[in-house]
Amino acid sequence: MKKRVAVLGATGSIGKNTLDVIRGFSDGRFEPVLFSTNSNVEELRALKKEFPQAITALAAENISPMEGIDFFGRQGLLSSIAEAKADIVVNAISGAAGLLPSKAALEASSDLALANKETVVIAGSRIFALAEEKKRRIIPVDSEHSAIFKLIHAHGSENIDEIILTASGGAFRNFTHQMLKGVTPEQAMRHPTWSMGRKITVDSATLANKGLEVIEAARFFGFPPERIKVVIHPQSIVHSMVRLKNGAVYAQMSFPDMRLPILDALCWPETSFQPLGSLDFDSLTLTFEKCDMQKFPMIDLAYRALAEGELMPAVYNAANEAAVEAFLNKRIGFLEISSVVRYVIDSIRPTGEMSIDNALKWDKASREAAESFIKQTGNSLNGSASC
Repeated sequence: MKKRVAVLGATGSIGKNTLDVIRGFSDGRFEPVLFSTNSNVEELRALKKEFPQAITALAAENISPMEGIDFFGRQGLLSSIAEAKADIVVNAISGAAGLLPSKAALEASSDLALANKETVVIAGSRIFALAEEKKRRIIPVDSEHSAIFKLIHAHGSENIDEIILTASGGAFRNFTHQMLKGVTPEQAMRHPTWSMGRKITVDSATLANKGLEVIEAARFFGFPPERIKVVIHPQSIVHSMVRLKNGAVYAQMSFPDMRLPILDALCWPETSFQPLGSLDFDSLTLTFEKCDMQKFPMIDLAYRALAEGELMPAVYNAANEAAVEAFLNKRIGFLEISSVVRYVIDSIRPTGEMSIDNALKWDKASREAAESFIKQTGNSLNGSASC
């Protein structure tokens, strides 16, 4: 029987890779039933032409209805998820905007293939509780968490001493602090191994992406922060490792190709052997380096957010999203991204119980605090602060 698949963020890099995986099955194992994008109308229409039975949704607000698009706006996107009745929803939406679509997918009794790490960072306990209530599965699509997911399944969580997340080091791994002061958004876009969207590529350059993944791993797998480590691995061949209690370390290794974790998520709990390339060990060199927390403080700030309460990771994420947007718009310098995040974490003390509504309330407050800080400091932030 065909598996009905919804692809949220279908015109981004994860969405396009998901479609490559679906097209790779000549037996039509997967049936696309929903595509969404924020504002890429032409690519969405092209998908509708290729898959005419699929629903289409345009999430951007204040867009007039147009031919070939079925749903409009953020509420329209949530309605489209309910109507699609997918067996599995691939959530490849960027940032906090992906949280409510994840909730809508589970409420529609769909499994969730989750590339939107912010869902877990902002409101992980509520999302996992909802999945349990609906008897649905959440399967990670990040290459690191996909690797850990399968390694834990193979070895048993009770036998694992620590999780080891690998990081490429991003575009500025070998830069000095002085060199980092003058880097531009254009330079930050030149990731050495992955082709991704603008925001996540900047996050890889600051290592905020790895900070978010530390939080995600703690929430997803139930490990305390002190048992989650980060190591720099420039080749991006080892996607993550687990150290067992007997000292043995097991790794998942493959080319840096997002189609593999997407394929694993779509087929879980089965394993599909769609050919995606084999490593040649005759010409392979792997290196590992200690992560420099002083040069890249966003990981340290993530550990701090984890330690300061269940709602604080939402503050960390919101402040980072606001700071990255300001950097991409050349309102602040690269080093000042962490300055903004540190200021907001120092300033905001979220209260109340963990709920999706409360998490989103503090998300909003944190963005406002970040924007106020950026405006107050003005040009003094641009290139002057230290890590």
